[in-house]
Amino acid sequence: MRSGSEQELGVLEQRLEAVRERSFVGREEELGVFTDALRGSRSVLYVHGPGGVGKTALLRRFAQQAAALGRQVTTLDGRTLDPTPAAFEAEAAPVLAGERAVLVIDTFERVQGLEGWLRERFLPGLPLGALVVVAGRVPPDVMWTADPGWSEALRVLPLRDLAPADAAALLEARGVADELRGPLLAFAGGHPLALSLGAAVATKDSRASARWSPSQDVVATLLYQLVGEVPSPTHRHALEVCAHAYMTTEDLLREILPEDASSLFTWLRRLPFVESSPRGLFPHDVVREVLEADLRWRDPQGYAAMHERISNYLAAQTRAVPDAFVLGAVGSLFYLHRAVGSTSEFNSWRGDGEAYEDAFRPGETEALVRMAAEVENEASATAVAYWTARQPEAFRLYRRAETGELVGLCSWLRLYEPSEEEAALDPIVATAWANARALAPLRPGEHLAVGRTWVRPEYRGMSPVMDLVQWRSIGYCLRADRMAWSFMAMRSDDPMRDYLRHYDMHDVGEHAWLGDAEYALYAHDWRAAPAQAWLDRLNRLLLGDPQDVQAIPGPALAVLSQAEFGDAVRKALRHLSRPGELAASPLTRCRIVTDDSEPDPASALRRILEQAVDTVRRDPRADKLHRALAMTFLRGAPTQEVAAERLGLPFTTYRRHLASGIERVCEDLWHREIYGAAKG
Repeated sequence: MRSGSEQELGVLEQRLEAVRERSFVGREEELGVFTDALRGSRSVLYVHGPGGVGKTALLRRFAQQAAALGRQVTTLDGRTLDPTPAAFEAEAAPVLAGERAVLVIDTFERVQGLEGWLRERFLPGLPLGALVVVAGRVPPDVMWTADPGWSEALRVLPLRDLAPADAAALLEARGVADELRGPLLAFAGGHPLALSLGAAVATKDSRASARWSPSQDVVATLLYQLVGEVPSPTHRHALEVCAHAYMTTEDLLREILPEDASSLFTWLRRLPFVESSPRGLFPHDVVREVLEADLRWRDPQGYAAMHERISNYLAAQTRAVPDAFVLGAVGSLFYLHRAVGSTSEFNSWRGDGEAYEDAFRPGETEALVRMAAEVENEASATAVAYWTARQPEAFRLYRRAETGELVGLCSWLRLYEPSEEEAALDPIVATAWANARALAPLRPGEHLAVGRTWVRPEYRGMSPVMDLVQWRSIGYCLRADRMAWSFMAMRSDDPMRDYLRHYDMHDVGEHAWLGDAEYALYAHDWRAAPAQAWLDRLNRLLLGDPQDVQAIPGPALAVLSQAEFGDAVRKALRHLSRPGELAASPLTRCRIVTDDSEPDPASALRRILEQAVDTVRRDPRADKLHRALAMTFLRGAPTQEVAAERLGLPFTTYRRHLASGIERVCEDLWHREIYGAAKG
């Protein structure tokens, strides 16, 4: 007969089991496999998955199911087991004596060294009707599958997150209010431990709202449970890089941790919560989120430095990779900003496998024209027919991977000068030219680009197709050479309009009409805010308040016409010895100065002007011009008359040499401003 305390323990145990019973959701497939194994289909089940994914809860349900059928169940836990064959056999003795016995081994990673012995010595000696379930974080080694003898006796069960419906059911079972379920699911996905911890905290916090986020206590607990101890701070940093980047390759690690990249990549690859894909390694979603949250809280400067190095690496990749790899590079770059503003609302990062980009082929013109008419109107279809004949390279097609069906297309037209024919057939192009002329006209050698998108309604908004369309657009803008303006034509009912404003692309004025549809042209002047400045602005948004979706102004470059530029050079030469005047020059906001490494714009401008004067001397035929420039601007002649006297020249001759020299300097600096290099 039980004592009072034993009876109380029994009642408590029953109560605990009842609560666990109510909280257990999903896992129908795994339970079905176990039921079949009890009937003799398998002798060994090997369950593996990352920490907190629900292995222990599943094994507890297995044990209950076996006991209900009258099977004798023995449960071992690797955390309390002496990792020796003798100790293991002693603990598992009941299963050796019973043909219907069930042995359940939890936390097997703690005694992983016994795996070979278990496979080769212990398991072959079990009675024929016995069943063994092994569960741990580490998958079984390849020797199981290499041995044909185990092919029919063993079933491997990778345990994943709960399905969305099961995750929601778990929160309901834990008593989570409706308004809290969205943020909890957004944070934890289908990870049972993260859901349970978040639910326990959120249900007790009277201030919890639809903007709930995990507390540092929740983050710390999850880090300990999911990641545990790591070998060194360098290994922790590699793990943080893996959490921040979309995919981690050895090349990326080498950029951040050059001395240990190979060994660290191998270590990451073996972690139970890190998976491999054709593009690299990536961690479990919850591990990614808790590592990110912990580093941002614990070491914000370290987080910013890591982000900047990864961002610079991926930006360089975006500019340098062949066209076929642009989408992957841009997608990885944008993933760094997944927590900023509305980025997560319009990027799914699911393009791989569900949709793909295809090149345009002339024989497909009819299909493109038909799609443009279906998703927009006949006027739009006319524009597609016109441009596919004249700029076929501007078009990209998007297809469903499963069927190859055409579901979208985009174009990026490259335009150098306005054309009456183009304007008549495509009002969007005509309006782009009108806006560019009104705001900041093109300069010699520059072009403007016009982007258009046609996507079937079911793929608009956040979808794998729109991921690829966006990444192609950003890739074009970041890689284009000598592009002055980009214009993206957007219908008035397109939900992405606010999204484009967030990324410094704005409705700049005059709208266009195609048929009965109105289009705003969202523009960016890439001379005033070049690619790197645009990326720097995104970084400031990320590293500031991630909830702040307002535009953060950056230093805009001056976009001067050639006449305005020449006037500014002449004025700066006259004020070469006056730092205050030079600091106020519009040239300090031009490329020739902003691309310079000198932190003080006025000092940089003075040095650039002095170098330009010195460059004139390299032409033996221009020696007289150089002497006039040097005497006037570098040697401090108080007046032009004094300069002419010191040079021993008639004043009119001196003025002619000086004017020609200034024109040479203006031409040289203009060439550098436009083309980024000195004139040869």
